[in-house]
Parts: sequence; C-alpha cells; structure tokens
Amino acid sequence: MSESKFHPALTVNIIKAIIPITFEMENDQYSTWAELFKVHARSHKVLHHIISPKKKVPALSTDEEKELWSTLDAVVLGWIYSTISHDLLYTIIEPDSTAMEAWDRLKDIFQDNQNSRVVTLEYEFSNTQMEDFPQMEDFPNALAYCQRLKSLSDQLKNVGAPVDNNRLVLQLVSGLTEA
Repeated sequence: MSESKFHPALTVNIIKAIIPITFEMENDQYSTWAELFKVHARSHKVLHHIISPKKKVPALSTDEEKELWSTLDAVVLGWIYSTISHDLLYTIIEPDSTAMEAWDRLKDIFQDNQNSRVVTLEYEFSNTQMEDFPQMEDFPNALAYCQRLKSLSDQLKNVGAPVDNNRLVLQLVSGLTEA
C-alpha cells in the first residue's frame, strides 16, 4: 500500500474563520491582513506560494508533485480572493494567475497608494476634535473621540507613518473641548 500524502492546507474549509479581516483599501488594513495571511500560510506550509523562499527550492519532478503544487496554489489564491473586498478582487483578478502574482499585485496597489493615504490620515489625525463627536447627555462622546484618534494612529502605523505616544497624547489633549 502506498502512503497517502494529504497536505494541511487542504483542510481549511472557511478561511474567513481564520482570517476575519476583509482587506479593503479604504481602511488601511493591508499590514494587519498581510501579517495574518502570512502566519496562516506558514502554519499550513504554503508560504512559498506568496513569498519567494530565501533558499532555492528543488524543481518539481513528478506529475504528482506538479499537480499538488497547482492545487495548493489554487487553494492559496482562493484564500486571497476570499479575504479581500470586491473592489480589490476586481482590480487584481486575472486569468491563470498564481497566488504569488495576486499577492504581489495587492502589495503594489498598497504601496502605490501609501503616500496619498499618509497625507489623508495625517490631516484627519491632526484635525480630529472632540467636539466633532455626538454628545452623550451633557458631554461630548470622549470614548468615541479617543477611539478615533487611536484608530487613525493605528492606520498611520500600517502605512509606514507611526505616531508615537507623545504625539498621540498631545493631539488628544489639544482636541479637547473647554468642558
């Protein structure tokens, strides 16, 4: 009897249960999404389908190995397609694409838009004021204000423009109302 080879990546039925983030360009989630995706790909032994390995991989020699590689690549490509927004899907999808090609197209889109996102997010961060948030009873919504500043800070970090804690505190204080 021959030993059956079953790859761990073939056991994943619902990728959204493992990667709960849907990558959308507007939300600047690329870094978080990509890191979760890489961890998942590494744990299922398919990281080489999205990131070129540092050491040379032996060539596929048998038809069985080539078929398994093709199947695994289709699985990883399906994971990518299932965890991105429809707009991004329509932007990157191409016939006969590999998972690595789709991964690289997403990375390129993110990097192409990165500088404009930094400018937009910096403006929003610097101009966020507590008075812009709906009032609860007689006070502005301080929790929503703090959460928005933290969210903008996290988004700036994701696009390569981190906000240090001192700046975050200064912005928080400068945006407070007189009350």
